[in-house]
Order: sequence, then C-alpha cells, then structure tokens
Amino acid sequence: MNESCTARLKAGTVNGQRRGGVCRFDAIPYAAPPVGPLRWAPPQPAAWQGTLDATRPGPVAPQMPSRLREAMGDFDAAQSEDCLHLTVWAPAPDGARRPVVVWLHGGAWQSGGGALPWYDGAPLATAGDVVVVGVNYRLAALGWLCLPGRTANVGLLDQEAALDWVIANIDAFGGDPARITVMGQSAGASSICAMLTRAPRFDRAILQSAALGRGFRGADQAEAIAHAIMRACGVSDLDALRDVPVAALLHAQQDAGVLAALDAEGAHRSLFGPVADGAVLPQDMHAALDAAAGLADVLVSYTRDEMAAFPGMGRDGPGQALGESIFGAPARAWAANAARLGRQAWLARFDVAPTERFGACHCIDLPFVFGTLPAYTGAPMLAGLDPREARALADRTQRAWLAFIRGEAPDWPAAPHQQLLAAH
Repeated sequence: MNESCTARLKAGTVNGQRRGGVCRFDAIPYAAPPVGPLRWAPPQPAAWQGTLDATRPGPVAPQMPSRLREAMGDFDAAQSEDCLHLTVWAPAPDGARRPVVVWLHGGAWQSGGGALPWYDGAPLATAGDVVVVGVNYRLAALGWLCLPGRTANVGLLDQEAALDWVIANIDAFGGDPARITVMGQSAGASSICAMLTRAPRFDRAILQSAALGRGFRGADQAEAIAHAIMRACGVSDLDALRDVPVAALLHAQQDAGVLAALDAEGAHRSLFGPVADGAVLPQDMHAALDAAAGLADVLVSYTRDEMAAFPGMGRDGPGQALGESIFGAPARAWAANAARLGRQAWLARFDVAPTERFGACHCIDLPFVFGTLPAYTGAPMLAGLDPREARALADRTQRAWLAFIRGEAPDWPAAPHQQLLAAH
C-alpha cells in the first residue's frame, strides 16, 4: 500500500507517494505552461503556491511516435503543451543532503519524456541512496524552432530552468544542491554538452551516446527548416504559427518540403535540435565544445552498434562507420579532452548484444543504467537475453554510475582506458 510523503518548499507543500521505499513526486511544474503568447518564448517561472498534488504522472511534450520503437518498443502517455514538469524520486524528503542526478532523456529532441517507466528513478534512488530528477522539456518545433529575431533553443533554456529549480529546491527532497550530476542520453547528452558552452550550473556529467559527430546546426540551416515548417502549416509569421494546432505542427514534420530542407543539409541530423545561433549558443560550436570539455568531470559511454537501432541501418560496414563517426570517436575525444584539461574522465562502451539484428544498438544501455529491465519486456533489442546475465550487468552498471554520481570512481581505470560492458 502506498503511503503519502510531503516536501515543504518555499512555494508551498508538495504531496507525493512512497512506493517500495522511495518517495515519488510527480509532475512538479518548474516553469509556467508554454502556451498562447509563451509558445516559443523562453521559460517563465512557475506560479503555483499552496499545496501541490504530485501523486499522478503528468503529460509528456507533444510528439510523434519514436523512430526507434522497432528496437526499444513503444510507450503510451498523455501529451500536452503544459509539460514543463519534473519528477523527483527520493529515499526521504529529509535533511540528509544526498547526491542528486538530473536526467535529460533522449529522443532526437522530438520524442520521449522524463518520467517514462523506462526511466523510473526508483531503482537508482534505492541502490545508491541518491535523489533522482527526471525532466520534461519542449520537443520538436515547440522547443527548437529558430526564426530571425526570436529566441532560439527554448528547449535548452527549459533544461536550464529545470536545473535552476533543482538547485533552489532539491534540499526539501533530501538532496544536496552542491552535489548535482546531470545525466543524459543521445539528445539529452548532446544538450548537456551544449549547456557546458554557456554558464553551466554543474561540474559533473554523464554523457551516454551523445551524437556530437553530427555537429550543431547553424542559424541559416535552422531558419530554412523553420520556414519550411511554416509553409507546411500554411502561415507566414510566428504570430500566426502560435495559433496552429499542435497536431498540425506535428504533422508538418512529415511534409515533403520540410524533409527536403533537412536532406539539403546532408548532415544526418535530426529535424530539430540545438542551433548555433550566436546568442543562446556560440556560432563556433566546435571551438566552444573543445573548451567546454574542461568544465566538468565526466563519465562518457556509447554502444558498439549504435546505428543498428535506426530505420534502414544495420551492423554492416557502412552502419559501423557512421556510428563510429557520429558517436564512438566523439565520445572518446570528449573523454580525452576532459582529461587533458584536468578533469576526471571515465569511458565505457556497451557491448551487450542479445540479438543479431540489433546487436549493441543505440539505447541498449538504458535498462542497465536505470535498472528498469521489467519496463523493457518485449523490447526487440533485448530479445533472448538471459535474465540472470541481464541483472548482473545492470548491477555492475549501476554500481559504476552511482560511484560517479557520489563523486567517486567507477571500478575501472580512467580514460583513455575504455571499459567494455557486456553480459556474461
């Protein structure tokens, strides 16, 4: 039976539920709903006061189905533009000041959510006596559209607003605002790298499968895509675009003109993502990222067969070469640069490969990091994996990740050593 638990913030009282020894607080607003005039505006402060019912999961950002569902499986969750929420898993809302890990999900900046069952923070919180925070941020056009004279990268600003909220409030949940690790996978990891080129709120990061080899889109390229989106929606300015229904914005992602604008880049990038606009992010992101590697201690990981999860890709030579250029080589380079610049750095590659089709594909690390194997029941990428071997790899992975989150070292040498993580 679930018990109630309460955290007392300056804004008011948050009521959650204790489940299996962990207090869970769902759908806490960290920013105002980004609707109406706040569509495509930087996040504004949340205005709730009094008592907040945080006992039920909130919606995820509006999105189309993930293109990786053939490998990972799929999920079903309510969607809403009013999605700037976070979820906290804490052993207890007390004064213990535990280490904190803030999770930024992947999904090509177009899909996912911070508190999906795949990313349930309870196993990590239990195993490591840490506080886990899962963050929603704006996705696709709503988070990453770039138009002249308007603020770009509002999805990235959402992530920073969530971190600011955590720093200001996490002590009420038993967390230590001075010991925050930011952890992300794929789009989430690339976002962390982008934040490190700004005024980072953290100096400890876990980067899983950051797609740094694709580079960051320039403003001209991003504006070409934005104009294609507007044409697909039948509007010519942002004011009119604010009135376009969400469904039409999502449908525009599949418009032939939009896909042509993306193909014209020739960069294998996602349709949306961080933009080197010269305001929120530097125009010369290559140089900025080289310097940013010196601003955080890191645990960097990738998977052996990254591209095998993507439609039309496999484990053959071209797939391996592309995965190496987008994920593998940049991961090793980031760890090496961090070490060269005086930071602690560890490097790992996931080699667990239950199936011939998917091998050690993109996202196969997630159930082992979070210890959420039951949430992946039926995931094609894990078909046939021996449950005992899976549990052993999850235990080892969590021990290493939690050691880093606590400010300690994983049980292998620092980079450039590369630890292989596989089932045995």
